[in-house]
Amino acid sequence: MLNRINEAVKHINNLLPDQPEFVIVLGSGLGKLEDEVENKIIINYKDIPNFPQVTVEGHKGHLVYGTILGKKVLMMAGRFHYYEGYTMEEVTFPMRVFNGLGIKKVILSNASGGVNPAFQVGDIMLLKDHINMMPEHPLRGKNIDELGPRFVDMSKAYDREMLNEAAEFAKANDILVHQGVYVGLQGPTFETPSEYGLVRFIGGDAVGMSTVPEVIVARHMDMRVFCLSIITDLGGPEISFDVSHEDVLNAANSAMPNVIKVVKSVIENC
Repeated sequence: MLNRINEAVKHINNLLPDQPEFVIVLGSGLGKLEDEVENKIIINYKDIPNFPQVTVEGHKGHLVYGTILGKKVLMMAGRFHYYEGYTMEEVTFPMRVFNGLGIKKVILSNASGGVNPAFQVGDIMLLKDHINMMPEHPLRGKNIDELGPRFVDMSKAYDREMLNEAAEFAKANDILVHQGVYVGLQGPTFETPSEYGLVRFIGGDAVGMSTVPEVIVARHMDMRVFCLSIITDLGGPEISFDVSHEDVLNAANSAMPNVIKVVKSVIENC
């Protein structure tokens, strides 16, 4: 795997004028964050050696290099999911490449279903922890010591400084945010009412089909991680709303102005 990582890193490095400080991974419907990037350089996934290709609506399929508030960023417009048929190694391959580029600050976003009864569609949840219920672990198999340790401490998976900055900024600017626990499931089906109930019972506040594998691999390489979820639908044992991918994209779009403000505060101050 190291050779494949290095091939991708070399290709991207040849196109970048400077090393980015942050990588930002855009989830479903969150592509408008790309509009905040200045002095853009676009790198298509299809041109990067060994890079997977996106198959999901709402995910574009390219990297965007540029600046936000004077900070150099690399944005991933389109991520990969286990439910698409990719292996966990393929799902997390971009994170390996970003680490190879020398990036140590990660901002992740996703669309998720809310199971906390205090949540409403369009709310923002800052991840303080997660529960991994994916059927395969991204670190399963022989460890590559050059990338990180065999056994990874996940007691502080989400960076406290970044989390506190986002929470304090939101409070100071009257932006409603929650802090909560994200549960990662395989997908691609949205959850049944009973499955939503199970997520709540085990301690989850929101549930989705991404993020957790990327966070685990980022922490394997000692990268700092911040993540936020947009609550795009609600579920529970007594709740049975119809939900579609179009609904998810619409809800993400409605929350975008506040998401942009929170993300920019983390970039500026962390």
